[in-house]
Amino acid sequence: MSEAVEREAMEYDVVVIGAGPSGLAAAIRLKQLDADLTVAVIEKGAEVGAHILSGAVIDPKGLSELIPDWKAKGAPLETAVTQDKFQILGPQGSLDLPIWAMPSFMNNHGNYIASLGNVCRWLATEAEALGVEIYPGMAASAPVFAKDEQGGDKLVGVVAGEFGIGKDGKPGPGYEPGIELRGKYVFIGEGVRGSLSKVLRAKFGLGKDADPEKYGIGIKELWQVPDEKFVPGLVIHTLGWPLDPTTEGGSFMYHFGDNYVSVGYVVHLNYKNPWISPFDEFQRWKHHPEAAKYLEGGKRIAYGARAISEGGLQSVPKLSFPGGALLGDSAGFVNLPRIKGSHNAMKSGMMAAEAAHAAIQAGRSGDELVEYDTAYEKSWVRKELHTVRNFKPILGIFGPLIGGAVGMLDLWMTSLLGGFSFFGTLRHKKSDAESTGLAKDFKPIVYPKPDGVLSFDKLSSVFLSSTNHEESQPAHLKLNNPDIPVSVNLPKYGEPARLYCPAGVYEVLYDANGANPQFQINFQNCVHCKTCDIKDPSQNITWTTPQGGDGPNYPNM
Repeated sequence: MSEAVEREAMEYDVVVIGAGPSGLAAAIRLKQLDADLTVAVIEKGAEVGAHILSGAVIDPKGLSELIPDWKAKGAPLETAVTQDKFQILGPQGSLDLPIWAMPSFMNNHGNYIASLGNVCRWLATEAEALGVEIYPGMAASAPVFAKDEQGGDKLVGVVAGEFGIGKDGKPGPGYEPGIELRGKYVFIGEGVRGSLSKVLRAKFGLGKDADPEKYGIGIKELWQVPDEKFVPGLVIHTLGWPLDPTTEGGSFMYHFGDNYVSVGYVVHLNYKNPWISPFDEFQRWKHHPEAAKYLEGGKRIAYGARAISEGGLQSVPKLSFPGGALLGDSAGFVNLPRIKGSHNAMKSGMMAAEAAHAAIQAGRSGDELVEYDTAYEKSWVRKELHTVRNFKPILGIFGPLIGGAVGMLDLWMTSLLGGFSFFGTLRHKKSDAESTGLAKDFKPIVYPKPDGVLSFDKLSSVFLSSTNHEESQPAHLKLNNPDIPVSVNLPKYGEPARLYCPAGVYEVLYDANGANPQFQINFQNCVHCKTCDIKDPSQNITWTTPQGGDGPNYPNM
């Protein structure tokens, strides 16, 4: 469809896809290096920050390199961390682990609790003040390729702003073909498991020398609590209950701003039991005394979910390709044990910008920015990921509790011995989809009904995400084979899409006799977490971008 339409084109030096930390950092750095460079940033959310969701405890290292006077300029890093707790939970009790027993880089002293969405909104104002053109509500729906001098393909731009496709996939009465945004280089900073990233990884073989990608799902709520429950700067992380001993994950709780408490739960998507519902594990966790004591009397004001890149060093692909580069979560720079990635994302954007600036100054365009890959190899981003490289594989080998202890010892060792580990570098051997077990090998989980006070259902949660999709468009969640959910996934795995999705997008419906199952996709509910694209055991679901501006609209997340 997109390839057959005549479109106008706009030319820039650099086009950036995604107004997240990496994309905005790249745009700002480009204009810092040369004010005459033309730079465009396109963002599929209705506004900058609308699709940004993170915990978030932010290490300001990347921001300080980009904008050294960020404090004087009023960056919304609202609350400095004042207390740092790490707990192992049982069904009723808890055990506090001493922070001093962990490597120093695990300590959150010097970090800030904030809304990453609001940080991105602030970065956008800084970028626009430098002359960057930012276009929110513009989804990049397709890449644009051209031939290089050797006859191979290179990325020269993206199709953006296509609206009005009907459910039948054909232009409707209000169809707008959009435009091609073309650049000498195109940066892909669209976040975890982005649709363009998947195409480019496959087309250019960017992951052929890397391990399989690994992910988690992070589900978050924002609460506002009474004064007596609020502890400014408090950071709490937990492991253990309610997850079973073989499933990796844990909770976070951060107190910041105007009596805000960010609470959330991360479940690693390599879990085996297909009956697990990460959403319901989170709702159950809030009833633990260690969580409930901070939330009782408060009000839930926002909800969201997103996938988290967890593969680390071993899963980082080749970063450059003809005409462009992968930034931030599109490449996978999250430091899993620290549960942080925005500082690394920003640094990746700066490194790519510096490589592109030098190339443009030399009269180049559309080639591989191998200097970006070289800069990454020498950077503190890679050093940080190298130090923690074995943490995720160790969890997979030994399980969450023993693996957590062994992993912590390995973190100590690698931090003290300059990156050396007696384990060497452990590998990720299979995808999260391949880790899914058969339904018959596990007992279905009966989750408690939500009480409407601390725990809630999916639909009321989606309402708080302000999610909206134009219903006349085709579903952006594509089934490669529409028969597989009922013919394969249901009998073999219990159709886990209805459980791992945190937004009630997927349902299995039966007739009045409890027969003739039908698979239904409620794409209007989708909060763009990408979990279905990752975890579907048949790899039958492909997440694509809906028209620009659709999806969640997260406030203060």
